[in-house]
Amino acid sequence: MESKVLPIAPAPLPTLSAFPTTSDEATEWNIQSPVAKSPAPPTTPSTPSSFQDIRRWRPAAQRNLRNQWSKLSSLRTQWLSLSSTARSYATYVVNSYLSQRYMDAMELGVLTEMPDIRKKACRKLFKQQETNRSKLLSSYKDMVVVVTQMVNVSKSMRCYLKGASGTPLTEFSCFPGNLNDTGDCDGIPVFTFLSIFDFEKLAEELVQMFVSETNLKRLLVMEICSIGSENFSQVDRLKWSDHFYVGEFDDLRICDSNSNEVLKQLVPKVESCNSQSTTTQSSSQLERNVLQVYLTTWLAEVNVDRFRISELLAMVSEEMHVTIS
Repeated sequence: MESKVLPIAPAPLPTLSAFPTTSDEATEWNIQSPVAKSPAPPTTPSTPSSFQDIRRWRPAAQRNLRNQWSKLSSLRTQWLSLSSTARSYATYVVNSYLSQRYMDAMELGVLTEMPDIRKKACRKLFKQQETNRSKLLSSYKDMVVVVTQMVNVSKSMRCYLKGASGTPLTEFSCFPGNLNDTGDCDGIPVFTFLSIFDFEKLAEELVQMFVSETNLKRLLVMEICSIGSENFSQVDRLKWSDHFYVGEFDDLRICDSNSNEVLKQLVPKVESCNSQSTTTQSSSQLERNVLQVYLTTWLAEVNVDRFRISELLAMVSEEMHVTIS
């Protein structure tokens, strides 16, 4: 018996309705399609810093923090020394002025018979006043320069990756080389507990004390350097808006202490102080008391909390495992 081979009917072609008509159906249809697809490349997590970068960043950040806080402590000591020296010059200016003012009432003993002894003494005292006035302004300038350095140091505590990440040789800098680099390694602790942000806040608190005290010192310098301007034409009456030295306002802007808000707060007080000293010029005893208050205020340094500064330095020293005094 002869077998017959039946013809195989061809598979029906897909109709138009078999193709996907929407994006969702297209996705489903492609997944079910038997056509082989090349595997997608593996995606790497976009973490800000790899583990190797963290291991390399932390020692560099620790070294930078130790250096910056050591500079900050040294500048603090330098500022306090300059303040003490400036107060000595301020005292000389006040004493020279008062000696001139009350020269006529002084008992000179046998020197009374010397011709023009009082005029000669006043002339010498005035030269001493001018010399110490100049030294006081110079000391104030040095104090402002130190404060600007303190501000810059407090803003240099971050540690930025220099060059490409993941390279065998990793370098770091105090200045950002990449806009996405915050310099704090996503806020991780640098030593044990504190992050870069924590160290910056502690430094800001310390520096702000000296910025505020420098504002007060400027007001005292203006008043002390202007005494005698009513009686001596050579003495210029300083005003808050004057430059005490060339480039002073640029330095003060770095400290944010020459803003409009500061001027608005201090100018009325200066004007009221000037008007009060003018109306009470006839009372010599009150004038001596006012000048004594100026010198005492300078010595007190009311904005510099030395106990709090010791606390801040002790806290930082304990965290860094070094001694900063």
